[in-house]
Amino acid sequence: MAKATSRKTQKAVAGNTRIFLVDDHPVIRRGLAQMLSQKGQFTIAGEADGVCDALAGLQKNEVDLVIVDITLADGSGLELIKDLHTMRPETKILVASMHHDAMYAQRAIRAGAQGYLCKEQPPDQIIDAVQSVLMGHIYICPDLASTVLQRALQPDDKQTDDPIQALSDRELEVFELLGDGLASREIAERLSLSIKTIDTYRDHIKTKLNFDSSNEVTHHAIRWKLEREKG
Repeated sequence: MAKATSRKTQKAVAGNTRIFLVDDHPVIRRGLAQMLSQKGQFTIAGEADGVCDALAGLQKNEVDLVIVDITLADGSGLELIKDLHTMRPETKILVASMHHDAMYAQRAIRAGAQGYLCKEQPPDQIIDAVQSVLMGHIYICPDLASTVLQRALQPDDKQTDDPIQALSDRELEVFELLGDGLASREIAERLSLSIKTIDTYRDHIKTKLNFDSSNEVTHHAIRWKLEREKG
């Protein structure tokens, strides 16, 4: 449902829209920056490859829209979205992700984003997504919109049979990094958390997924990550 368009939104859509890009791939950032700059009404106000740099940059720059990936150099885009939503609730957030998955779209919107698009969408659809979010609408890429809506209308206890859905955003982030083959110490360093905290998350994951050991969690995480990359 469309929201009332504020004066700030009207100004952003009309021109001189300041956009901040957060993605751990320089080529992706460069491509987005070039595509948006060619439109004339958009200005790239800053870039970052991770959570820390993004928060530091956004404290120095007032922007109308942040385009953020789910997977970043030093953490999760979902956690960044929550921080940004708390820090600057008036700033629009659009996720641009390689995760073609309704689960991530649903979590991103729940975290505070106003839109979710997949990076493989053609340029005109990406521009449509940007303009839609700036106008105060919720945007979800067409291929996922129906699934996300169906899930939103279901009771929480009937949303899915996938046990991964039971994981919190932070637990899912740790699970994904385990799927990349990282040990607890490496995950702790990447997320700026203690090893003890990471091991606690691993125990929560083990319990929620009904596994007998931490090794079983790791093996399942690796298989899950490979299957998602194939699909």
